[in-house]
Amino acid sequence: MTVLSILRSPLKLFPRLLLPTLFSLMLTLTLGLGCLGSPVLAEPIPNATLAAQSVTEIKVSLGNQANELKFFPSHLDFVAGKQYKLVLDNPSPQKHYFTAKDFADASYSSKVEAGKVEIKGAIHELELKPTAEAEWILTPMKPGTYQLRCTIPGHTEAGMTGTITISAGPRSV
Repeated sequence: MTVLSILRSPLKLFPRLLLPTLFSLMLTLTLGLGCLGSPVLAEPIPNATLAAQSVTEIKVSLGNQANELKFFPSHLDFVAGKQYKLVLDNPSPQKHYFTAKDFADASYSSKVEAGKVEIKGAIHELELKPTAEAEWILTPMKPGTYQLRCTIPGHTEAGMTGTITISAGPRSV
């Protein structure tokens, strides 16, 4: 047996051993770090867990019939890990936006319903036309204070802003 044949036999085994090992390692890391689940949570919340929770309803008006550029109320309080139904309405004669990207990123959104449309997935901003209503089912997960505003030019500057606070709860991340 020559030195060359001894060197070749381990090289033949290398791809057979390396590829399954690398695949197993990547799969373990992906599942272990939650990369296949929610971007905010290490492990996604099972739908059965969310369905078993009672839902707290919070109503927010974007403006009013007098056309004031404000959120009513302008400060919202949530508890991490608790499920909420955020009921948004726009009684004003012009459209408004409910924009709170960082809050949305810190929350698990189940769905948004408006009329006969149900939206699932990442939500960062909702536009409500005059007299429109929308319901946003969500579970805040990451404690902190987040900014709320209407991004229509001039509305933020006129005072259509607010804050959203998520306080630590039993399941906070």
